[in-house]
Amino acid sequence: MDLAEKNWKIIQNWDLFTKDTIGKQLMRALDSIAANLSEGIGRYSYKENKQFCYYSRGSLLETKTRLTKAHNRKLLTDVKYMNLNQAVNKIAIKLNNYIKSIGKQKSTKLLNDDQ
Repeated sequence: MDLAEKNWKIIQNWDLFTKDTIGKQLMRALDSIAANLSEGIGRYSYKENKQFCYYSRGSLLETKTRLTKAHNRKLLTDVKYMNLNQAVNKIAIKLNNYIKSIGKQKSTKLLNDDQ
């Protein structure tokens, strides 16, 4: 959510055409990351939760592409682009680890209960 809010502030300073094209697409992708995670957590099965995490990961990769486009079009400075890209990479690592962990805790608990 923090990444989306940081980008929101940046996009607010873009001209109308840029906001209407790449700005809207970038914000939709960014907002979709957290929204899909929330929806997945609200589901009552590990399978559904994991599926929504995959949607979130797709939105994260879309965000990375749109940030690259914004940088290539000189809408983001090199420093801002690097910082935002690093944030995306950190989120990707955490999200992948979370996806791997879904359903594991229950399995471990069941193994411990059997002993």
